[in-house]
Amino acid sequence: MTDATLTAPKSTFTTFWILQSTGASRSWTEDQRREACDSSMSIVKRHGARVSLRAAYSTIGLTAGVDLILWLVADDLEAFQGLSTELNHSPVGPALEAKFAYLGMASGSQYNPEHGPAFLRGIPPKQYLSVYPFSKTPAWYLLPFEKRRELMAVHGQLGDEFPSILTNTVSSFGIADQEFVVALEDDDPAILINMVQRLRGAKVREYTLIDTPIFLGLRMDLGEAIMAAI
Repeated sequence: MTDATLTAPKSTFTTFWILQSTGASRSWTEDQRREACDSSMSIVKRHGARVSLRAAYSTIGLTAGVDLILWLVADDLEAFQGLSTELNHSPVGPALEAKFAYLGMASGSQYNPEHGPAFLRGIPPKQYLSVYPFSKTPAWYLLPFEKRRELMAVHGQLGDEFPSILTNTVSSFGIADQEFVVALEDDDPAILINMVQRLRGAKVREYTLIDTPIFLGLRMDLGEAIMAAI
């Protein structure tokens, strides 16, 4: 895992829209599918001043029950809502249904302020994304802060054995069911498997309450990912 000084404002929000095909597009012609896709891309581009698309991912054949992940970044939550509203009322609206929206705020770690989400540092996205909700047990927050920092330092040292992986953890306290959203990126999914398995040996694992469901996606151009989903 890499480490660098954060350059983005503290109040940067991100969301992972995890979408499922409704099947409505099965009766569409190829021209109708293309029109819906082109309209969607135009809408995303039009909102680009307020909402940036880090990447689009196809989950088809990788994660059952969903077809598309859009990873978005903005400085305020209203920007996400504005984009979502317009997409819902566009030609693609009937074809895609939101199954999850993993929303969080990005900032430096309280245990090591120099550690933070890779996407804040301008690092390009990698080919594979693994994203999931994460919450700790109540007992974790009753530990002294120094003890928590010590356990997290060991966890971080284990993760450092896999420098190609980009880690992105954002906070969801009070705005979603989970406490955090964790997004891991790499060009080789085998490395993701190896790192997560390695981290299972960290003592801090005892304090994990929730870390599923996990969604795996393959990065594609936005148009390609939408066409695959509809």
